[in-house]
Amino acid sequence: MLGASRTCRRFFASSSQYWANKMKIAIIGQSLFGAETYSLLRSSGHQVVGVFTIPDVGGKADPLATRAEKDDVPVFKFPRWRVKGQPIPEVVEKYASVGAELNVLPFCSQFIPMNVIDHPKHGSIIYHPSILPRHRGASAINWTLMSGDKRGGFTIFWADDGLDTGPILLQRECDVKPNDTVDDIYNRFLYPEGIKAMGEAVQLIADGKAPRITQPEEGATYEGIMRKKNAEIKFDQTAREIHNFIRGNDKVPGAWAQIDGKKITFYGSSLHRSKLPTGTEVKVEGMERPAIVHKNGLILFGSDGKKVNVKNLQYEDGQMRPASKYGLENVTETIELTKEEIVMEKSVRESWQGILNREISDETDFFKSGAGSMDVVRLVEEVRQKTSVAMKNEDVYMATTFFEFVQKMVRILRGLEEKEKLEVDYAVAEANGMRLTMPHQLFINNQFLDSSDGVEYDSINPADESVICKVSKATVEDVDEAVEAAKEAFYEGPWATMNPRDRGRLMYKIADLMEEKQEELAAIESLDSGAVYTLALKTHVGMSIQTFRYFAGWCDKIHGSTIPINQAHPNRNLTFTKKEPIGVCAIVIPWNYPLMMLAWKMASCLAAGNTMVLKPAQVTPLTALKFAELVVEAGFPPGVINILPGAGSNIGQRMADHPDIRKLGFTGSTPIGKQIMKSAALSNLKKVSLELGGKSPLIIFSDCDLDKAVRFGMSSVFFNKGENCIAAGRLFVEDSIHDEFVRRIIEEIKKMKIGNPLDASTDHGPQNHKAHLLKLVEYCQVGVKEGANLMYGGKQCDRPGLFMEPSVLTDVTDHMFVAKEESFGPVMVVSRFKDGDIDGVLKSANGTEYGLASGVFTNDISKALYVSDRLDAGTVFVNTYNKTDVAAPFGGFKQSGFGKDLGEDALNEYLKTKAVTIEYSTP
Repeated sequence: MLGASRTCRRFFASSSQYWANKMKIAIIGQSLFGAETYSLLRSSGHQVVGVFTIPDVGGKADPLATRAEKDDVPVFKFPRWRVKGQPIPEVVEKYASVGAELNVLPFCSQFIPMNVIDHPKHGSIIYHPSILPRHRGASAINWTLMSGDKRGGFTIFWADDGLDTGPILLQRECDVKPNDTVDDIYNRFLYPEGIKAMGEAVQLIADGKAPRITQPEEGATYEGIMRKKNAEIKFDQTAREIHNFIRGNDKVPGAWAQIDGKKITFYGSSLHRSKLPTGTEVKVEGMERPAIVHKNGLILFGSDGKKVNVKNLQYEDGQMRPASKYGLENVTETIELTKEEIVMEKSVRESWQGILNREISDETDFFKSGAGSMDVVRLVEEVRQKTSVAMKNEDVYMATTFFEFVQKMVRILRGLEEKEKLEVDYAVAEANGMRLTMPHQLFINNQFLDSSDGVEYDSINPADESVICKVSKATVEDVDEAVEAAKEAFYEGPWATMNPRDRGRLMYKIADLMEEKQEELAAIESLDSGAVYTLALKTHVGMSIQTFRYFAGWCDKIHGSTIPINQAHPNRNLTFTKKEPIGVCAIVIPWNYPLMMLAWKMASCLAAGNTMVLKPAQVTPLTALKFAELVVEAGFPPGVINILPGAGSNIGQRMADHPDIRKLGFTGSTPIGKQIMKSAALSNLKKVSLELGGKSPLIIFSDCDLDKAVRFGMSSVFFNKGENCIAAGRLFVEDSIHDEFVRRIIEEIKKMKIGNPLDASTDHGPQNHKAHLLKLVEYCQVGVKEGANLMYGGKQCDRPGLFMEPSVLTDVTDHMFVAKEESFGPVMVVSRFKDGDIDGVLKSANGTEYGLASGVFTNDISKALYVSDRLDAGTVFVNTYNKTDVAAPFGGFKQSGFGKDLGEDALNEYLKTKAVTIEYSTP
């Protein structure tokens, strides 16, 4: 606390000085960036004594000049400052007359003489869109992308007589995303943060605290300005290098190549990690194999055989069109506007007039009239505010005249614009008379992608140990990419501002789609996990649908409360709480209920407003990936849901370590849960909820309904092949009914049909994977060695596939391994207890470090309540078992973990509570 109070004293001490020191400033430059810097400096109390900018272009004044003229600040519009390298005396004289103490040059494109640079008391500072000295020169931001840098940013430096070589005042860095263009990084970071930093730099100078850090020579580069003639693509490079070159030149000057003898410029590049799409081949000069025009763009090939997809093409006449339409007639039917759309057109015309500062006709071209990239951002935002039509920046580039723009806007409004189609490379299988189509790649940002290293693994059908298909195996890099997509969706995408009721509508939609596809989902689940088809249909899929519908209804009902607090007379206070989403969440699910565990955690996470990265179990990824296909069909925005199959030791660990993940929900083993807690604490103290191992006791008293106890005793152990987190890990049967109970259990086991899980008459399917089957056989052997009596089973079935005989161990005592550790399989562990020894059996039942579930069978209500009060478990079943419901909270005690799935309690696992206090006075 001492350190914290020192920090506060420093803040307040410097704060008063911050506002005390002001300067006279000359601003030399142009653009909206310059205008915003001008406004910030004036609002901070500095005196702008003169603005030096460029002459009007096409009758349109530069934004900096327009802003300054409104404030009656002297404005000088010089076409140049020097001739043949020599300063123009009258220009220098006019500059000197304003008496500036500092020159600020935000994005200045003119050559300024050194006698002007050095004239003020504090010299001159310049903004540069690069982390100097990494990239010097006018195209520095382009070279950041073309070089494939993962970090970008800007520098504010002291001007000298070199080219971007003066001492550094301050720098700011940002991540460069894999598909960023110049516009992306400029609009997201360089522009808004650059303006703030210019204000900070000026104040540091005013306060006498501005550093002068000499630029190192090591790592310094100088790249010339990119011009169209130098922007031809060389195809003797890797796909990544080609992609970087295209995005580094997007939108200016534009990377180009010859296609069918025509000079075509490429925009909207991304690495293509899906399978090769079908389409029309076209010859690209310099590329060994033909490009492919397909439904979502144009595929180019690098020298390494990898692919680049380009979305838009610009032709020599200046028209930009979708790459998917190359070679087709670009004829779009003209739309007659309705009365309401004519009103919208008038409103949009006003926006064009305000931006371009001229009269607008249908033929007015936005860019030929002098508009730049920030004007595009402004236009798109104004259209959204005035018409509620969500256009994209690229729509402006695709429809540059006013008439084309309005037509494009109306087509979007009416839903006539062709949407990008989801590319899916299906693995196909036949089952139960159905043709199953199964995605098998990573799902990131609403796209199916190969893993970053291209590695795949086999997904095995446990019924016959055949390979169902190859599945992409995610890497640490893929986790980072998915987290970035989820982060963008949470903070910047439409999910961040979506009305909760609309969020619920999407969740209802995905539940409806799951219901439409329930037979296919159940068949895939059965193939991949070994679940009996009828159980998969009713429980694995059926409860998943119920879960999404239940939590969809919660979306618009999450709220805080008002709290009465002590009032400090005569003032009054209003204190209230807000429930807010946590942010990017990670979800790691097990292999026993692949789809249902996804639903249990994902639905509450989405209802709370979070975005996520989900890792299905490596051995059961296929229903999660089929679900991902429905995510896009339902209309979820990109980045909200990302699904990464692969190894937990690799990508699961990265999720636990990732600094941008704020919550991790995990279902799995207790040892792994402990490791996750440790990693979560060391990384960023992320919130954690854990549903871990169990050894759930089931106590059966002699006064029970024995028929019912046998029926539920069977399901408590053998439900879903025993691969059930709340399976009764140990049955305690009162002595007087013990032998009869065991006899009847074995009779029932003998009636069970073991076989093909897709057969509707099958009772018992294969274990999920071979390692688990071998562990179950060993488990039974250990029990026998310790003195337990193997009454039935204990070995693998004599048939193809991973089938374990339903097994029964009796005479199990508290000290045995099988009494303490769960099998997670079809092994019934039975202990007898003395008649009437309620407290004794409770001691044994609670004598475990686990506390997930428990049960009691008795017709004595007092006994049932007494026992349920004393069972130390998150769930107690009385005269029933396995009866979970989406509205009832589910979770364990002790080393079975903490936190809840299902019910209202589950929402709180994915929410944070903020308290707000407002002071008001008595009127």
